[in-house]
Amino acid sequence: MTVRALVVGAGPAGLMAAERLAQSGCKVTIAEKMPSPGRKFLMAGKSGLNLTKVEATSLFYQSYREAEPWLRPMLAAFGPDDVQNWARNLGQEVFTGSTGRVFPKVMKASPLLRAWLTRLDGLGVDLRKRWQLITLEGTTAVFDTPDGLRRASADVLVLALGGASWARLGSDGAWREWLPGEALFQVANAGLSVDWSHHMRPFFGQPVKGVALSAGNLTSRGEFTVSSRGLEGGGIYSVSRGVREGAPLVLDLFPDMTEDEIATRLNRTRGKASLSNHLRKVLKLDGVRRALVQEWLRPMPAVNVLAKSLKSLNVPVSGLRPMDEAISTAGGVRRDQVNDGLMLLDRPGVFVAGEMLDWEAPTGGYLLTACFATGRWAGDHAVQFAARTV
Repeated sequence: MTVRALVVGAGPAGLMAAERLAQSGCKVTIAEKMPSPGRKFLMAGKSGLNLTKVEATSLFYQSYREAEPWLRPMLAAFGPDDVQNWARNLGQEVFTGSTGRVFPKVMKASPLLRAWLTRLDGLGVDLRKRWQLITLEGTTAVFDTPDGLRRASADVLVLALGGASWARLGSDGAWREWLPGEALFQVANAGLSVDWSHHMRPFFGQPVKGVALSAGNLTSRGEFTVSSRGLEGGGIYSVSRGVREGAPLVLDLFPDMTEDEIATRLNRTRGKASLSNHLRKVLKLDGVRRALVQEWLRPMPAVNVLAKSLKSLNVPVSGLRPMDEAISTAGGVRRDQVNDGLMLLDRPGVFVAGEMLDWEAPTGGYLLTACFATGRWAGDHAVQFAARTV
């Protein structure tokens, strides 16, 4: 007897679950509420699709913090090396950057997604678009479709409905209305709001490089961008959790220099040069970083205090950007709501994967890797469940 499998959500986790189910001989249908699959995946690839991260295994696991014990077996089964081999098998060569981040050589998501969908089609996977899940009745899903309400029954069902960020791309968290009890969503990997003076307007859109950021016990050497709304970019996203949890954001403008080295340079003869020009000459401080110093150190401290301030510049953040602008969200289906195979304890035959789950990871390849890994895990365990029950 052929097992009928229904996957709801055509993002990375859902597509990976569908692939594993189909490879195991199941008859698979994917239901996606958007007009096309993988919309958030494609958006992530606009600035270069960061698939995973190459680093020591222990460091990779630690990036998932309190979710590490839960995710570790899934990441061990499908980790950074497996992600790279999977991409290569789809005809997409990858390369590893200087920071260990792994990208497709074409630096885009669309060729990889097209190849993946072609392979799924070859496996007989049926993709239904504009099918929005309204509720569940056991392993029967009720959808709002272009043809009205439809019910789809299956032997096993995998939900990969995403978190609650980027609603226009499909992740709106609406499933919380009929799947209660999950941990509340919180903003993750988000930009920070800053109330700028008008003096900063000429610098909107400019990148800030060569600095270090910290918030609580989180640190980053990534760059970020000054925007009209505040601060955005990978360096900020990496420490935004610390800010969310109440820690101040601190900027080290010279992470490769000591405070004494900075003070020595500042004490060089200044002559008639303005302090701004002095900073530019003796510290090679570019325009946007000088602007940040003048924005956040008013009035400008004495030279003997300035060196310390340049190493620990407190950023007056007014809050995190809204959830719908965040890269991802924390919260979702809790660990105590599922078994080791990611099946909901109160809904036998229904599995969950991806950003629906209550785990949080920084950007830099960790997010996508865990989405792939949990989707694969849910698909494999759905197959095992079906083998026992169908």
